[in-house]
Amino acid sequence: MKQPITTGVVVTGGASGIGKACAEYLAEAGRPVAIWDLNGGAAKEVAGSLGVTAIGLEVDVTDEAALEAAVAATREALPSIGGLVHSAGMVDPAPVGVIDFARWDKLLSVNLTAHARITQLLLPDLIAANPGSAVVGIASIEGIVGHGAIPSYCASKSGLIGLTRSLADALGPKGIRANAVCPGYIDTPMLAATGASKEAYAASTVLRRMGEPEDIAGVVRFLLSADASFVTGQAVVADGGVTAVDTPSNLG
Repeated sequence: MKQPITTGVVVTGGASGIGKACAEYLAEAGRPVAIWDLNGGAAKEVAGSLGVTAIGLEVDVTDEAALEAAVAATREALPSIGGLVHSAGMVDPAPVGVIDFARWDKLLSVNLTAHARITQLLLPDLIAANPGSAVVGIASIEGIVGHGAIPSYCASKSGLIGLTRSLADALGPKGIRANAVCPGYIDTPMLAATGASKEAYAASTVLRRMGEPEDIAGVVRFLLSADASFVTGQAVVADGGVTAVDTPSNLG
């Protein structure tokens, strides 16, 4: 049996939704956690509830100075940093024809660029914390299939999958794994912003239900664990079967 990994993990967007569930699942496995979120109060509340060494910080992942300060504070608070989950994200329902390109740039900065920037900032820690260091980006099935209403989101998540493969190639020789998880329709506030009904989302899956944040957190915990020590460069789909079958689109 492989020894469990006990190094700390940074979770962006960790105060709610998928990020919060990831933090909770990692804490259950005994991993110290740093919660980075725009909502600093909620980040501190989540950190205080985990029952492990944890810190909650207010962080704008598009602000380089804020990221550098967050890394310094996390290094002080956690015994080590051997993992990253980039779950911070935004969606902007604006199809071609009405795209606001200032928001486009902001969305790519949050969803895509931040993952590269944070990984680079944490690289010395990830190297030092080996064996077992790994990063996980929360992508989406919209990084694999198209959705006309959210082109900026699709572009950012497809880019995140490409970034993951590049990171796997570059960091593998250093013993650091890089993977992405592609959630399907998960019951979070972000999904509600796309405007389709929960019933329509549930009907689009072969399991006939929407996913819960915990459905994704379990996959993330696995990818950060010793059980996934030979898994890298992958985009793991967790979507209830949506992309496995050819079904008519009923999501508008």
